[in-house]
Amino acid sequence: MAENILVYVEHLNGEVTDASFGLIALARQLASVNGASVEAAIIGGGAHGLAAKLAGADTILVGDTDTFGDFNPQGHSEVFAALVTSREPAITLVPYTSVGMDIASLTAATCNLPLVSYCLSVDAQDTLSATCQLYGGKVEVDVEVEGDRAIFAMLAGCASPDEGRSGGAGVVESIDVAVPDLGITFVSLTEPESGDVDITTEDILVAIGRGIESEDNIEEAQELADALGAALAASRPIIDQGWLPKSRQVGKSGLSVKPKVYLALGISGAPEHLEGMRDSSTIIAVNSDPQAPIFGVAHYGWVGDIFDFMPELTARLEG
Repeated sequence: MAENILVYVEHLNGEVTDASFGLIALARQLASVNGASVEAAIIGGGAHGLAAKLAGADTILVGDTDTFGDFNPQGHSEVFAALVTSREPAITLVPYTSVGMDIASLTAATCNLPLVSYCLSVDAQDTLSATCQLYGGKVEVDVEVEGDRAIFAMLAGCASPDEGRSGGAGVVESIDVAVPDLGITFVSLTEPESGDVDITTEDILVAIGRGIESEDNIEEAQELADALGAALAASRPIIDQGWLPKSRQVGKSGLSVKPKVYLALGISGAPEHLEGMRDSSTIIAVNSDPQAPIFGVAHYGWVGDIFDFMPELTARLEG
């Protein structure tokens, strides 16, 4: 079986994403078991300038080209698939993000390799296997791969991004980028407008989900946030209803946050939401469903009605 582990490095606006650093940290953990080498592939404009930040990898494979624009799923996946074919890694790690979903599926199809998605962890000691989430995180399953090579799409939080930033000086190796005939053209990157509060810089967040039930009840959550000296955030259903602006959304399609305290009220804990907040220092969850996935990442939890919890805590804080 091939010994190397290959990581797809995602970058945006001239910065390597935390999800990518987390995968490098995971790759190092796996490599320490069987003596494998860790290779990181970074493709696209400005790749050479970012290579120095990937010190956690033994080898950095750089495909620097402006041809694809900021991101082109067809172009990036064809270059990455060529690397998977030539390097023959036993384990290929891709972040399970909006970018990684395209890269993982297209590369797996091109290389005829099994793809395992929604992965929380990977084990390669005897056979290749992974622990994955199903049904919005309510079920965890162990998946064993047939064969000795596979692609794993990893959920955020599989390893600490900070651990992936440290290490020695990896060997930088430029790769030839054969530009395919592209049927997809990058037009522009549209980012949400900045709001009145930058939730990514707040020390305390009070986040609300479907359990808030109606827009009229948000005022009660805001009163609790004010008493805590916190900012109010939300899961995607609240934003989709138009009850709070996009700048308050936590999750894969919103913002990633790492406050000292994250108080989740009426949030079930779908993987897309957990991706944006699981690295918070202290997570406190309140939900009436004892099986809610949010309790799987929470440091403290209370099973009950948030409308009993909110006024009681607010009164104590103001008293």
